Amino acid sequence: MYILIVLFIIANSCKPIYKTQTFKNNAVPLAPNYEQEQNWAELPWTYSEELQALASQEQDTLMADVFYVYPTLFLDAKDTRWNIPVDDAVQNKKVINTAVQFQASAWATVGKLYVPYYRQAHIRSYTMYNEGGEQAFEIAYTDVKAAFEFYLKHYNKGRPIIIASHSQGTTHTRRLLKEFFDGADLQKQLIAAYLPGMGIHPNEFANIKPMITPDETGGFVSWNTYKKNTYPKKDKNWFKGSVTSNPITWDTNRITTRDQHKGFLYSNGKLYDKALTITITDGLVWTSLPHFPLRLFAIFKKNYHVGDINLFWQDIRDNAKLRVRSWEYK
Repeated sequence: MYILIVLFIIANSCKPIYKTQTFKNNAVPLAPNYEQEQNWAELPWTYSEELQALASQEQDTLMADVFYVYPTLFLDAKDTRWNIPVDDAVQNKKVINTAVQFQASAWATVGKLYVPYYRQAHIRSYTMYNEGGEQAFEIAYTDVKAAFEFYLKHYNKGRPIIIASHSQGTTHTRRLLKEFFDGADLQKQLIAAYLPGMGIHPNEFANIKPMITPDETGGFVSWNTYKKNTYPKKDKNWFKGSVTSNPITWDTNRITTRDQHKGFLYSNGKLYDKALTITITDGLVWTSLPHFPLRLFAIFKKNYHVGDINLFWQDIRDNAKLRVRSWEYK
């Protein structure tokens, strides 16, 4: 939990200087075999004790599946590897204790969770895309695709699907949706895609459209969270034109009140409702300073990227239930 507190309060406070090396194919970690359960962070029958506490206690009654791809946790500026092995103990602990616990858990009462480990690309792959990042992302996506293909063949059995991701996870699910769902038969099984943490344009997909009502199905939602009246440091217009869903009302309302906010899941495991207000702008969700312990330490924070999901944890959970119910009765 300490990691999440630090990330939430000081992430992006300074620009790291990355050590690096030339991308070499012979240095790429071995590809995972998704027949082996050890290469999945979570399967419906392997939930950690902490996740079980936040998940449905009646899994057999759940009609949907959730395929979740976690955000970039491979952040060490001194680590020169481009991709991290799926058996890296430090990375996998972050996946379980941070990404699954404070993000994927939001969908754990509406569907059976499938979370594959993958050879994630180092964070510098974004800024050093032409120096090795492109290859690193390709390795990472190869794993996400392989895991999804295995899931479809062995686990799905025709059940409806929620795609959920954040940040680098959304980099990969965007490709996954284009390759497997967009205009394909599988789109009929898509309840919704939750794609925060990256700029997704309204015409990103040919047939999968932004959803603008809370009970709509078959489309996607996306958002990027910043402190009110602030913008990305490098480029004010970086997210301009991107889909900016309202992660509280899930409609076209541009302003919310604190009373409408369902709940922020904080790193102490407690849920804080009525903790913030938001304003929807062109490309950004602007949030007020959330009401949570140690909030004064975040007073100068502008980029709330790491909180894109857990700031709206209960709002997402309630909305996912509504969309599943809507899909069931459509």
